[in-house]
Amino acid sequence: METGLRSAGMRSRSKLHGAAASIEVETAVADIAARLSPRAGGFIVTLYGDVVEPRGLPLWMGNIIEICGTVGISETLVRTAVSRLVSAGRLVGDRQGRRSYYRLTDEARLEFAGAARVLFEPHDATAWRLVWLPPEKASTLGPPLEKAGFSRLGGSWLLGPSHEGPNLSEALVFDTAPTAPGMLQEMVAAQWDLASCEGAYAAFLSLFEPLREALPDDAVLDDRICLRLRLMLVHAYRLAALRDPHLPREALPAAWNGARARALFAELYLKLSPGADRRAATLLSIDGALPRETEIVRRRRAALLASS
Repeated sequence: METGLRSAGMRSRSKLHGAAASIEVETAVADIAARLSPRAGGFIVTLYGDVVEPRGLPLWMGNIIEICGTVGISETLVRTAVSRLVSAGRLVGDRQGRRSYYRLTDEARLEFAGAARVLFEPHDATAWRLVWLPPEKASTLGPPLEKAGFSRLGGSWLLGPSHEGPNLSEALVFDTAPTAPGMLQEMVAAQWDLASCEGAYAAFLSLFEPLREALPDDAVLDDRICLRLRLMLVHAYRLAALRDPHLPREALPAAWNGARARALFAELYLKLSPGADRRAATLLSIDGALPRETEIVRRRRAALLASS
């Protein structure tokens, strides 16, 4: 009898611990949603980048409205944002009966693929690349290079990290190394706006480090909460990671938060993914539910696991 009482007491304490952890997680989720307060268009982009595009199928408008509603975005704002994304050439609609489904345009898919490489398969640059653009190509080749982390030095010259990026077949490229590495941080501070990027990483860490503490290793969360959390995680992280020029580490400030933020992103993404992917498999496309697993989904998880 005494053994039975001890066992009952242990089960009771376990239930209490689980309930307390659940309340702590729910509090953290509500706090993240309130502080993140995402715009409709940006959050829909996150939804497509994380859930829809890796599965290669259009998504029912009802699911877009439902998922955006979990972070406080109204149906009116969702419909307006989808209309604007269609007008901007990023989404295209299909109808089946009274239902509307939306998928990425081919141009948007290329853009999303590039963003996904930064988020899920990052490669730290270890060298520098100097690029000269022919004057007639400067207006078309320059902006993609700047978006990929290059800085204009003046005229047709740009300097940036030597890693996978825009096609440079129409440019003159020099892979180079600094002669005075001690001056790199001073040069970078003059050429790149790292303060805004550092601020975005700091905001991400402030939002999600409390979640790491509130989320036990053995936590079992509702699949809907897992997807909601993972979407907010991706949304906040991409605001920082896609702004980051991803320069060689030797050129960055000593207190740079990028590596810390990346490690936290990978840890939480992997922890939330089983439930989030089960929830994704209940969302509707034209011919039925989205698949839970695809090769792209598996590759993303594997890449994060390898880098964590």
